[in-house]
Amino acid sequence: MPFPRALSLSHRAELSAAPPLPVRSCSRHQAFPQLLCSVLSTPRDLSFSSYFLPSRTFTSCSHTCFKKSVKRGLLVTFSFLQGSYRCGQCKSGYKGDQIRGCQAERSCRSRALNPCSVHARCIEERRGEVTCICGIGWAGDGYICGKDVDIDGYPNEELSCPAESCRKDNCKFVPNSGQEDADDDGIGDACDEDADGDGIPNEQDNCVLTPNVNQRNSDEDIFGDACDNCRSVLNNDQRDTDGDGKGDACDDDMDGDGIKNLLDNCQRIPNQDQEDKDNDGVGDACDSCPTVSNPNQSDVDNDLVGDSCDTNQDSDGDGHQDSTDNCPTIINSSQLDTDKDGLGDECDEDDDNDGIPDLLPPGPDNCRLVPNPGQEDDNGDGVGDVCESDFDQDTVIDRIDVCPENAEITLTDFRAYQTVVLDPEGDAQIDPNWVVLNQGMEIVQTMNSDPGLAVGYTAFNGVDFEGTFHVNTVTDDDYAGFIFGYQDSSSFYVVMWKQTEQTYWQATPFRAVAEPGIQLKAVKSKTGPGEHLRNSLWHTGDTSDQVRLLWKDPRNVGWKDKVSYRWFLQHRPQIGYIRARFYEGSDLVADSGVTIDTTMRGGRLGVFCFSQENIIWSNLKYRCNGNVSFFVFFFFLSNV
Repeated sequence: MPFPRALSLSHRAELSAAPPLPVRSCSRHQAFPQLLCSVLSTPRDLSFSSYFLPSRTFTSCSHTCFKKSVKRGLLVTFSFLQGSYRCGQCKSGYKGDQIRGCQAERSCRSRALNPCSVHARCIEERRGEVTCICGIGWAGDGYICGKDVDIDGYPNEELSCPAESCRKDNCKFVPNSGQEDADDDGIGDACDEDADGDGIPNEQDNCVLTPNVNQRNSDEDIFGDACDNCRSVLNNDQRDTDGDGKGDACDDDMDGDGIKNLLDNCQRIPNQDQEDKDNDGVGDACDSCPTVSNPNQSDVDNDLVGDSCDTNQDSDGDGHQDSTDNCPTIINSSQLDTDKDGLGDECDEDDDNDGIPDLLPPGPDNCRLVPNPGQEDDNGDGVGDVCESDFDQDTVIDRIDVCPENAEITLTDFRAYQTVVLDPEGDAQIDPNWVVLNQGMEIVQTMNSDPGLAVGYTAFNGVDFEGTFHVNTVTDDDYAGFIFGYQDSSSFYVVMWKQTEQTYWQATPFRAVAEPGIQLKAVKSKTGPGEHLRNSLWHTGDTSDQVRLLWKDPRNVGWKDKVSYRWFLQHRPQIGYIRARFYEGSDLVADSGVTIDTTMRGGRLGVFCFSQENIIWSNLKYRCNGNVSFFVFFFFLSNV
């Protein structure tokens, strides 16, 4: 609806008496989207210097705010009718005026406007916002960065900024991204020889983090009474499923669902309804085959699907068998189904079921994951109002959401994990012992163990995975690393790093020789966990029907004792793109380059160890990312 023309004062009464105009959105009437534009709900009188031609009719903010009149210096008064548009000042993050337009106050593209530290990465967000992130080997708030020798996200020295990440690292040379300090003495638990301050060194203390000078231990397990969650029952694992402070070994309701263990058909998963479709005595909430009777819950390949219903028929290779895959012919390892209609988002033309197709007309949907049939978009930026800053409406804003287009994943968290033992019959070493810290963003493995994995339960399509790797001992020289694309205990990718050359001490079923350096392997084992897979993982090279070596660092350099390294992994399973980079401090020390492999089309993430104790995986971060750049796509086509 047009603005009224510029009129003399004698016409004001006539305009004020005119009928109201329909209220409409500003989004279609702005030349500069950075300007604030408001719809007038009541008639108003406004005065302007002579920026308007009296004989013109103006239809939008772009005309009323930016046209200059030839009659300079004349003050002209208008009556704006209801439903008209009025331009205001520049939006937050921009500077300028209605005539010259608005320019970003901060920009990554100009050194003069870039607010970030020279040691930080500058990222331009939507709506003109700028985010600064300190580079690898540096820590701080992004505007100020200081050296971070252990790459755990805290600087060596205090910085002059208020953020938590500006605090001095309480363990300068040992990564501890949670900065835990039990005795509050300013020395982090990870590097404090007496972490609880009770005068007893950690190595002799049966409660490392709880003061107990008397060292009383009623049940004679490895935990003193002061820190034992079952004082009269031996329980060295200290497992506490419901987190109520009472260990499972002495808790008569382990999952805290109000049903005693003896009567509960899912003792470790809350299920008050006790539903059991197949009547096998195992509740649906924890049944690996909820529609097929399998009371023993056998799952030989550790894929969370019971053997009784595991077909291992997976047409698209995404780790989900066809009978349960919500997109059986389209790769979607995450199985995201936003509208819960049984059809995965990857093959659903209307993810939020609001009647606006995701891509086809009358779409594309400007809020693909949140119902908004009206498609309201007040600022005209192509993103609907209802999902403007939180695209998946999971209450975590996009800027800090690790998966802004998946409401089921918001933060990096490995507190819930599956232990996978890769040599279950072996007796040369014990199984790994995992300790999870910093709300699931740090994992420590304490034992010299058989090969094993700690695998998170979240499955990913495309993903970026990074973390800090540190061996906090000088007593061993074996394997540590991480995994991705985990589908079962016979199918996963592993990045593993050996310190020195060594022949495995068990020559059966074949002689396995490990070379020093970083290796990227695709595991597709026909036998599964056992001696064949064990020796194949140890061996540097291909092994028939077990492991393929996709890349090895040509430097043949082993990891150094008590030195922190940072890894960055990119996996795009849709095209098989894999790339891993490694940093020592701020220096890039290894780069796999681009590897194309489609053995596993997505899966879960985790960490790996083999015969190496005191490994720290710190400051862990994952992020959903299925984006494929033009360069990557071109590389893929060239290889195909």
